[in-house]
Parts: sequence; structure tokens; C-alpha cells
Amino acid sequence: MEGILTLQGRDLHESDLVEIRDIILAHPCWSRRRLAVELAQVWNWRTATGQVKHFAAYSLLRKLEQRGCITLPALRRKFYPRLPLRFAPNSEPAVRPTIIEALTNLLPLSLEIVRAGHPDCILFSRYLACYHYLSYRGAVGENLGYLVRDRQGRELACVLFGAAAWKTQPRDAWIGWDPLTRARKLSFLTNNTRFLILPWVRAPHLASHILGRITRRLANDWRAKYNHPVYLVETFVDRELFKGTCYRAANWSCVGQTKGRSRQDRFRTLHVPVKDIYLYPLTPGFREQLCHA
Repeated sequence: MEGILTLQGRDLHESDLVEIRDIILAHPCWSRRRLAVELAQVWNWRTATGQVKHFAAYSLLRKLEQRGCITLPALRRKFYPRLPLRFAPNSEPAVRPTIIEALTNLLPLSLEIVRAGHPDCILFSRYLACYHYLSYRGAVGENLGYLVRDRQGRELACVLFGAAAWKTQPRDAWIGWDPLTRARKLSFLTNNTRFLILPWVRAPHLASHILGRITRRLANDWRAKYNHPVYLVETFVDRELFKGTCYRAANWSCVGQTKGRSRQDRFRTLHVPVKDIYLYPLTPGFREQLCHA
């Protein structure tokens, strides 16, 4: 194959494809997952915290096979880097009494980071799975979740941050990114992938207050968990369902809209809802941090 093929943020040359084929031929009994781990280790393909990027390598191998560049062993089972959360039909959390109060009556809020193995993690996941319009099957990769309670200890909201979108033209232009800089710096962005005010909670200005509280601490919390910073946070608001009022009230900037395509839309035949793109800088010098070495 001539030229360069860019997949998973990597520029691949013919020599890279030869190396991948050699790994596959040398280990005919290995599963696709085992091959992905080996490839990530051979390339020293790691996150900012040193974790081997085996899921990215797995996705790269699948995409190469789809393009006819390599032949992988038969699929043994569907691979997930982390098994999705599943809940029994009767496991929906109990609906709490309706909370209709002024924000001042709920303050001060408690914003607890959701940690694996803690009872709050199950509660957080069930709330999102049952009540968020996108549902929830568990987070993959770097992520940070907050369970928000009022001064009486009542749950009010769930907020989740995860990996930023690979590319979106309005965001990239607003930052000042070219494709190579984006590939190097994408891990310094995070995406507010879920924001749920629980359905029995009615408190004016609560959502924007929560956003303000979290964005003031998000950079420090992220660094404490993953040992690297984030300088900018993004979110995508479905225009058919929401107006983005709380994000605008919290001083997020709407920089444009998506084109109604999915990352899975290789042949430009899928149509998904157009979403407004909102961004919020976490540091005054975010552009210099994101655009320069």
C-alpha cells in the first residue's frame, strides 16, 4: 500500500503493515485481543499515564482487516476492554420523593468522585442506565464521574467526563488545531459525556451551578487520578431535545454544530441528530498548551 494510512491517530506506512502481518504469522494461535496487546507493547503505544493502549490497538487491527490490509484470526468472542454494566429488570433504583426547592435550600452541595468498588459507583451507574436518555453501559478509558448530593445527603445529579471526540471541525478550528497537533494533544481534552439531573429533582439554576462547581475542580481532579492535565472540556447537545441553557448559563461557548454523522459512518449513509458543540476552557492559557509543544 502506497502512502500513509491514518488510523486511531497513528500514521501507518507499509513497514508498519509488514510488522503487523509478521506478528500475526508468528502467533497463529493467538486471539485478536492477545495480538492487540502484543502490538501495543511492540510499538510502546501507551496513554499519558503509561497504560498499554490495547483497546486502541484492537480497534486499529479491526479497521485494517475491514480495509483488506491484514487477515486476523477468527473471532472467538466479542472483546470489550471492560464488560458493560448490566442490570436486572428489578434493579432500577427506587424513585425518591420529589425535590422541588430553591437552590439555596440545597446548598452546600457535595460532589463525590465515583470510585470503582464503592457503593456509589453502582448507584451512579444505575441512575445513568435507567434515567439518562442515552442510557449507560459503563465507561471505557480515562473517565471521571461525580455523584452530586444536597446538604441533606439526597442524590441530585450524575456527571460523567470521558474521552474527547476524535475530531470535529468547529472545535478544532476554534482551538487552532491541525490534524497532527490534534493527534498529539487530544488527551488534554475531556468530554462531558453524561449530565443527568435526576427526574424527581426540580431546582432552578441547579444544573448551571453544578457545572460551575465541577469545572473549577475538574483539572485538579483529573490530574490527581491520571497524572496528566486537561485544559479544555467539551460537550455535545442534541438540538432536537435540549437547548443547552445550563451550559450557556455556566459560560460555556457554543462553537458550532456537528454534521449529523457518526464515527461509524464510513460510507456517509448514516444520519444521526445534529448536536451543538459547547466548549469550556479550564485554564487561561489553554490554547498555548493545546497548540504548542
